[in-house]
Amino acid sequence: MDKVAFTQMKDGSKEEYEFLTAHEIDHTKGTALRLMKAMTELDEGLSGYQITRLGHSVQAATRAWRAGADIDWVVSTLLHDIGDIYAPYNHDEYAAAILRPFVREQCAWCIQTHGDFQMIYYGHHVGGNPSKRDRFKDSPYFDDCADFCEHWDLASFDPDYDDLPLGFFAPMVEEIFARRPYDPDVTREGVRIPLFDAAVAAQRAAG
Repeated sequence: MDKVAFTQMKDGSKEEYEFLTAHEIDHTKGTALRLMKAMTELDEGLSGYQITRLGHSVQAATRAWRAGADIDWVVSTLLHDIGDIYAPYNHDEYAAAILRPFVREQCAWCIQTHGDFQMIYYGHHVGGNPSKRDRFKDSPYFDDCADFCEHWDLASFDPDYDDLPLGFFAPMVEEIFARRPYDPDVTREGVRIPLFDAAVAAQRAAG
């Protein structure tokens, strides 16, 4: 079977849906490559900063890596603004939707809400609410998102920073998206892993 025969979903047979399911599962194996391609398109996006959106994303991920962050944090940081081109009004939710089946709940939550957390830096300049993050004050991940914004996102607009290349992160992206989606051993609801690990950071710095 190359294609199904039906033109309305309700008319599909068991065999056709089994075929489609297998086809779709096989297609998901290319998710990491498609995401890396999409990352390069961020160079065509939002302008006005001293670096491109791709440069910002790579720089933030580089900072996470050098801080000793684990792979969930690093990949989430790399992809945190991937929605800027495709979902400019809810880019954080867009990125989180991509990540959520494959990373720790902590990381997906922080990516989903980081747009609100950032308002503390500039909301007063654009008629926004600088305290928008306060509605999440009871979340166990509040401090994690605040730290994500303060140390990796906020700071990563520096044209003189020594970024790692995008390709450096490709194996990590491939590893994350090769996981079984929504695996509770991966999503780990309620688990908090520190953003920083001094011992790991020292190992990475040493080469």
